Amino acid sequence: MTESLVSSNAALGAYRLSQGLRTEPGAAPATGPAGADFADMLAEAGANAVERARSAEAVMTEGLAGGHSTQDVVQATLSLESTVKVTVAIRDKLVEAYQEIMRMPI
Repeated sequence: MTESLVSSNAALGAYRLSQGLRTEPGAAPATGPAGADFADMLAEAGANAVERARSAEAVMTEGLAGGHSTQDVVQATLSLESTVKVTVAIRDKLVEAYQEIMRMPI
Protein backbone atom coordinates (compact mmCIF):
# COMPACT_ATOMS: atom_id res chain seq x y z
CA MET A 1 0.00 0.00 0.00
CA THR A 2 2.86 2.39 0.72
CA GLU A 3 4.28 1.87 -2.76
CA SER A 4 1.06 3.02 -4.44
CA LEU A 5 0.98 6.11 -2.19
CA VAL A 6 4.55 7.01 -3.10
CA SER A 7 3.88 6.41 -6.80
CA SER A 8 0.81 8.65 -6.69
CA ASN A 9 2.74 11.39 -4.95
CA ALA A 10 5.64 11.02 -7.35
CA ALA A 11 3.27 11.38 -10.29
CA LEU A 12 1.60 14.38 -8.67
CA GLY A 13 4.96 16.03 -8.02
CA ALA A 14 6.07 15.43 -11.60
CA TYR A 15 2.79 16.86 -12.88
CA ARG A 16 3.16 19.98 -10.73
CA LEU A 17 6.73 20.41 -11.93
CA SER A 18 5.66 20.09 -15.56
CA GLN A 19 2.93 22.69 -15.03
CA GLY A 20 5.56 25.20 -13.99
CA LEU A 21 7.59 24.56 -17.15
CA ARG A 22 4.77 25.30 -19.59
CA THR A 23 4.54 28.54 -21.48
CA GLU A 24 1.46 30.72 -21.42
CA PRO A 25 -1.05 30.28 -24.27
CA GLY A 26 -0.44 32.89 -26.92
CA ALA A 27 3.06 33.60 -25.66
CA ALA A 28 5.67 34.22 -28.29
CA PRO A 29 8.05 31.33 -28.82
CA ALA A 30 11.53 31.80 -27.45
CA THR A 31 14.12 32.94 -29.93
CA GLY A 32 17.77 32.06 -30.10
CA PRO A 33 19.74 28.88 -30.65
CA ALA A 34 17.85 25.64 -30.04
CA GLY A 35 20.41 24.45 -27.47
CA ALA A 36 19.94 27.53 -25.29
CA ASP A 37 16.24 26.81 -24.75
CA PHE A 38 16.93 23.27 -23.52
CA ALA A 39 19.77 24.46 -21.29
CA ASP A 40 17.55 27.19 -19.86
CA MET A 41 14.80 24.66 -19.20
CA LEU A 42 17.24 22.36 -17.37
CA ALA A 43 18.64 25.25 -15.35
CA GLU A 44 15.14 26.36 -14.37
CA ALA A 45 14.13 22.81 -13.43
CA GLY A 46 17.26 22.46 -11.32
CA ALA A 47 16.61 25.75 -9.56
CA ASN A 48 13.01 24.69 -8.90
CA ALA A 49 14.18 21.37 -7.47
CA VAL A 50 16.63 23.10 -5.13
CA GLU A 51 13.95 25.56 -4.00
CA ARG A 52 11.47 22.74 -3.34
CA ALA A 53 14.12 20.85 -1.35
CA ARG A 54 14.87 23.93 0.75
CA SER A 55 11.19 24.62 1.46
CA ALA A 56 10.57 20.97 2.38
CA GLU A 57 13.57 21.03 4.71
CA ALA A 58 12.28 24.21 6.34
CA VAL A 59 8.85 22.62 6.92
CA MET A 60 10.48 19.52 8.39
CA THR A 61 12.68 21.61 10.70
CA GLU A 62 9.74 23.72 11.86
CA GLY A 63 7.71 20.53 12.31
CA LEU A 64 10.31 19.20 14.76
CA ALA A 65 9.94 22.42 16.75
CA GLY A 66 6.14 22.07 16.73
CA GLY A 67 5.49 24.75 14.13
CA HIS A 68 3.79 22.44 11.63
CA SER A 69 1.47 19.47 11.94
CA THR A 70 2.55 15.93 11.26
CA GLN A 71 0.48 15.98 8.07
CA ASP A 72 2.42 19.00 6.76
CA VAL A 73 5.74 17.31 7.53
CA VAL A 74 4.66 14.09 5.78
CA GLN A 75 3.49 16.03 2.72
CA ALA A 76 6.76 17.97 2.60
CA THR A 77 8.73 14.73 2.89
CA LEU A 78 6.76 13.07 0.09
CA SER A 79 7.11 16.18 -2.07
CA LEU A 80 10.85 16.13 -1.52
CA GLU A 81 10.99 12.42 -2.32
CA SER A 82 9.14 12.91 -5.60
CA THR A 83 11.40 15.84 -6.51
CA VAL A 84 14.48 13.74 -5.88
CA LYS A 85 13.06 10.84 -7.93
CA VAL A 86 12.28 13.12 -10.88
CA THR A 87 15.72 14.75 -10.66
CA VAL A 88 17.47 11.38 -10.60
CA ALA A 89 15.38 10.14 -13.53
CA ILE A 90 16.28 13.22 -15.58
CA ARG A 91 19.96 12.79 -14.71
CA ASP A 92 19.85 9.13 -15.72
CA LYS A 93 18.26 10.00 -19.08
CA LEU A 94 20.86 12.70 -19.72
CA VAL A 95 23.72 10.31 -18.94
CA GLU A 96 22.13 7.64 -21.13
CA ALA A 97 21.78 10.10 -24.03
CA TYR A 98 25.39 11.23 -23.60
CA GLN A 99 26.62 7.63 -23.65
CA GLU A 100 24.57 6.92 -26.75
CA ILE A 101 26.07 9.93 -28.53
CA MET A 102 29.58 8.82 -27.56
CA ARG A 103 28.93 5.39 -29.11
CA MET A 104 28.07 6.91 -32.49
CA PRO A 105 30.68 6.43 -35.19
CA ILE A 106 32.27 9.58 -36.54
